[in-house]
Amino acid sequence: MNLEKETMENSSKVLYETESICPHCMQKINAKVVKKDINIYLEKQCDTHGKFSTIIWRGSPDIENWKIDKIPSTPKNFIVNTNKGCPFDCGLCGEHKQHTCTVLIEVTKRCNLKCNICFADSGGCSVDPDIDKIRFYYESVLKQGGPFNVQLSGGEPTVRDDLPEIIKLGREYGFEFIQLNTNGVRIAQDEAYVSQLKNAGLNSIFLQFDGMEDEIYREIRGRELFDIKKKALENCKKYNIGVILVPVICESNLRDIGRIIDFALDNIDVVRGVHFQPVSFFGRFPEALMNSKRITLPEIMQSIEKETNGKIKTENFGPPCCEHSLCSFHGNFIYEDGKLLPMSKKSSCCGETQKAEVGANKSRQFVKKFWGSREVKLNELDKDRISLSFDKIISRINSKSFSVSAMAFQDAWNLDLERVKQCCIHVMSEEGALIPFCMYNITDINSNYLYRRR
Repeated sequence: MNLEKETMENSSKVLYETESICPHCMQKINAKVVKKDINIYLEKQCDTHGKFSTIIWRGSPDIENWKIDKIPSTPKNFIVNTNKGCPFDCGLCGEHKQHTCTVLIEVTKRCNLKCNICFADSGGCSVDPDIDKIRFYYESVLKQGGPFNVQLSGGEPTVRDDLPEIIKLGREYGFEFIQLNTNGVRIAQDEAYVSQLKNAGLNSIFLQFDGMEDEIYREIRGRELFDIKKKALENCKKYNIGVILVPVICESNLRDIGRIIDFALDNIDVVRGVHFQPVSFFGRFPEALMNSKRITLPEIMQSIEKETNGKIKTENFGPPCCEHSLCSFHGNFIYEDGKLLPMSKKSSCCGETQKAEVGANKSRQFVKKFWGSREVKLNELDKDRISLSFDKIISRINSKSFSVSAMAFQDAWNLDLERVKQCCIHVMSEEGALIPFCMYNITDINSNYLYRRR
C-alpha cells in the first residue's frame, strides 16, 4: 500500500507500509519502508523486544524512480492453505503474488569446505536424499506448475557421485535448464566427473567466486581457492558448460568487484556473467561481519562503476522483471572488440508495469538462453563480418552476451513481507513444498531457523 506521506516526527517519507518479523521472537510485526534523505530504511517495532531500523538502500539510484509496480499473479497450483498467514504458511500459499522462476533442490547437506560465510550453514554428517526422494522433488515441482528452471544445491552437490544420475533424471522429467550451485573444488579436480555432468544434461554452473586473491578466500572460505576456481573454469570450458561467477560481497572484497568483472570478460568464452550477492545475516557468518556495515544494492552498482572506471555505469542497470524491485538489479551487455556495450541505456529483462507472471516467464527464458552453453564458438563468428544473416546476428549476440546482476537476500532484520510475497526463487522443502529462498534460510538472533531443519 503506497502512502507517499511525511512522518511528522522526523520529516522522513514513508514509501509504503508492510509487515516483517521480530529478529528475537520471530513474531509478525508491522513495518514501514522509510526514505530519509537519499537512503531507505525498514523500520519496525516489537512490543517485547523494541524498535529496529535497518538500512536497505543506500544512495542512488533514487528508489522512487527505480521501483516497478507489478500486477500480482497468484501461483496456479499452490498446495498450502492460509492458516497463520504469511510468512508462516509458505508452501506456496494463496497470498503469494508471483510465479516460480527457479527451484533450488538441495541434494545434500554435506560439504567439502567449512566456509566462515554460508547461507545454508552446511557441513557435518547427514544422510543424502536418495534417488526416489529426488524423483519426488521433481514430481512435486511439476505438480506446482513446472517445469521451471532448476538449481541443484546443498551443501556441496558434487560430494555426490550420483549427481549425473540426478541431472539425467531431471532432464527426463522435462526440465530444460538445470544449473549446479558449486564451490568448484571437484569441478577443478575431477575432469571425468565434469564430462559425466555435461553428458547427463547439465546446462550451467553457478560458481562461488569471491575475489582475485587468496587472502579473500582465506577470510571468507577458510582456505586458498583461487587456483582451484581457475581450474574449474578450464574444465567447464572444455565441455562447453556456461558459468556464472557468484561473489558473496562483504566489506573485505567490495574493492575486488572491478577485477572480478575484468576476469570474467577475459574468460567470456566460458563465463556468461557475474551475479553478486551482498552478505545476508542468516546461516553461518562471523559475528564481526554481523556488526559491520550492511552492503546494499546501490553500493554495489556504484562500486561497479567506480572499479570498472566507468566501463559499466549505474545507469546501465535496471530493476528486475520477476522479483520485487528492492531485491535485485540486472544489466545486459555485448562484449565486442574489447568494448562492453549495454543492450539498452537502462538494461532490464522487462519494461513497463506488467502482470507478475509475464515477468517470471521472461526471467526463466533469459536464464535458459544466456546462462547456458554457447551455441556458437567466438572464433567462428569472426569469419563472416561482411554479410551477416539474421540468424548469424542472433548467434553473435548470444555468443558475446554478458550479464552483471546482483540479488540482496533478506534476513530477520530487513525482512519485508511484500518482497517475500513477490519472490520467484523457491527452495524445495523435504515435504515437497516451495518455500521462498529468504524464508527458507531465515534465522532469529540465536540462529534458529523458521523453515530449514523444521
